Amino acid sequence: MLSANLAAMRKTILLYGLALAVAAFALEWLHYKYVARAYAPEIYIFLIAGGFTALGIWAGRRLTARAAPGPFEKNGAALVALGVTDREYEVLTLLAAGCANKEIARRLDLSPNTVKTHLARLYEKLEVQRRTQAVQKARDLALIP
Repeated sequence: MLSANLAAMRKTILLYGLALAVAAFALEWLHYKYVARAYAPEIYIFLIAGGFTALGIWAGRRLTARAAPGPFEKNGAALVALGVTDREYEVLTLLAAGCANKEIARRLDLSPNTVKTHLARLYEKLEVQRRTQAVQKARDLALIP
């Protein structure tokens, strides 16, 4: 008996929910019809303007010649102003290539402690705290590509 009442209640709730959904849809449709009729010129102007804007952006990107990036030119003046030595610059380029301290030491035939010293001086000269900051600042200053 309880399950029969529960089933009847579910059926009633679903019917009322469906009726409310249809009514809400009808009201929204009528509102849309009113808005579309009342503001038709504005809607058409907006759609045409949006279409021409999209067409203009597409044509501009498609037809405008892009300047090819030239070869990288190292900013020697910034290197001199910062006081970066040639060896520190070599360490910086390997750091930007993603090498670990031991790998930098192997490639440059240095001890890992010497690499750490060079990195500490680079951090000091570039006024940074971390490897990623050093690489980013060096790129911003055009020290490395």
